[in-house]
Amino acid sequence: MVRYADRLDAIPPYLFVEMAQLKAKAIAEGRDLIDFGIGDPDQPTPQPIIDRLGEAANNPATHRYDESDYGCPEFINAAAAWYRRRFSVELDPSRGEVLGLIGSKEGLAHLAWAFISPGDVGLVPDPGYPVYKVNTAMAGGTPYLMPLLAENAFLPDLSAIPSDVAKRAKLMYINYPNNPTAATATPKFFADVVAFAKEYDVIVCQDAAYSEVTYDGYKSPSFLAVPGAMDVGVEMHSLSKTYNMTGWRVGFAVGNADILRGLNKLKSNIDSKQFPALMLAGAWALRNLEGNPKTIALYQKRRDIIIDGLNSLGWNLPKTEATLYIWAPIPPGYAAIEFAKTLLEKAGVLVVPGVGYGEYGEGYVRLSLTVTGDRDGERVAEAIERIKQNVEIKW
Repeated sequence: MVRYADRLDAIPPYLFVEMAQLKAKAIAEGRDLIDFGIGDPDQPTPQPIIDRLGEAANNPATHRYDESDYGCPEFINAAAAWYRRRFSVELDPSRGEVLGLIGSKEGLAHLAWAFISPGDVGLVPDPGYPVYKVNTAMAGGTPYLMPLLAENAFLPDLSAIPSDVAKRAKLMYINYPNNPTAATATPKFFADVVAFAKEYDVIVCQDAAYSEVTYDGYKSPSFLAVPGAMDVGVEMHSLSKTYNMTGWRVGFAVGNADILRGLNKLKSNIDSKQFPALMLAGAWALRNLEGNPKTIALYQKRRDIIIDGLNSLGWNLPKTEATLYIWAPIPPGYAAIEFAKTLLEKAGVLVVPGVGYGEYGEGYVRLSLTVTGDRDGERVAEAIERIKQNVEIKW
């Protein structure tokens, strides 16, 4: 009889089983679904990046193990140069302040394994990306939920964390711009996080995967630009959302060299780094492309259609400044899963119940701006019309 390791018991049950089954049933019946579920860019990777990959992959030197310490030197140096250009933050790759990742997700997960011991507390946002909570628990730690509430602009209230919990905390995850709430953070909030981390000797991990998915001229700040942040934390980036490269699995972590040394020690015993040709293509992107303006313009158009459309049906949503998501409160009389189920069954519109991101996600659904098959907002507009015609909304 196959027996799983006890640590797998720390993984919560998949909360979207019913939604997944309903989606599969609708597709099997031939229904036309408009899917606002997964946050996976639906536009292609820019062709110049693909061309650079082809050139690099045709070089036999990239076919062997990457034997560098912290990752492909060309990529590491390009990431440092990008940080200097984008955030005016100086990083020294020779001191170990930049580490290549196989996508930021593995870095976020492995950081918990590198620093959380049984009995330690991990401070995790709720609602939040499940990787933070799950890997804190699998590493033997106790996740302590930091509620992200509308009345606090979806920022954690650091003063509400009990001192006895803070004293046991080893690691804090934050994520701005935020998934799933689309909230943004100010340098003042980051400074408060630094002060908290120094008071309680807590490592901070700022997940910045959406830093370049911004609208209406908004520029997201870097946690590391705040005085003292390099003393306490790291920031993790991914090329996935910036350049439509989710499947490429290219990311990097920057910040405190001692923290990155611990993460790298763990990683060096788990993986053998990313395919060098991919990292060389990523290095070219970081050095030569200032974001992805064509894709951002499409996301912004979809954002406007969704928010204006929902507001015409009784919502009161502000225009989001960043991320791929819209965090929409559900109408009275529904629970999150029930409302998502209603949209799917009656309108053929798939959204994600907020409770899937944690208990404080109840009362919301998340809509992604990445809609497969949408060329110029027409499918998004159709989804709003379907909701209007088929779902009774009462406020």
